[in-house]
Amino acid sequence: MDLKEIQNLIKFVANSGVAEVKLETGDVKITIRTTLEGNASDVTYVQQMPAQNVLQQAVAPQQIAVEASTSAIPVADETSKYITIKSPIIGTFYRKPSPDKPMFTEVGSTIAKGDVLCVIEAMKLFNEIESEVSGKIIKILVDDMSPVEYDQPLFLVDPS
Repeated sequence: MDLKEIQNLIKFVANSGVAEVKLETGDVKITIRTTLEGNASDVTYVQQMPAQNVLQQAVAPQQIAVEASTSAIPVADETSKYITIKSPIIGTFYRKPSPDKPMFTEVGSTIAKGDVLCVIEAMKLFNEIESEVSGKIIKILVDDMSPVEYDQPLFLVDPS
């Protein structure tokens, strides 16, 4: 596995919303962990063969750059007053019931307890995700048709 393939894998994992990926090919073992809250990545490489030291050294600058970007993310104190609605399942996030229908909710919409906020497709089943709180949608944290993990934040709601 060359440096370009590893960089493409890092980009893919960062954009996919997956929390962790482990890959073993031949004598190379790679683990990529993504922190979903801040969308920053923590990348760990474990080499099993000493002959792969060149690969490890070539990847080290990428790892340092990713870790540096993690420290540049500001702490979101202003979001502490909001309620985070998280995904109850793993699947694909949809903001509409079907392509020709309107969105379930938009930023700024007022929601009530029990309102359908989105649909998550898991194993060809479409699961309606209902709100457990009332309030106003402040931010939608996931793009339409994106994969989501269990317990991944989907919406920020202002309960006041």
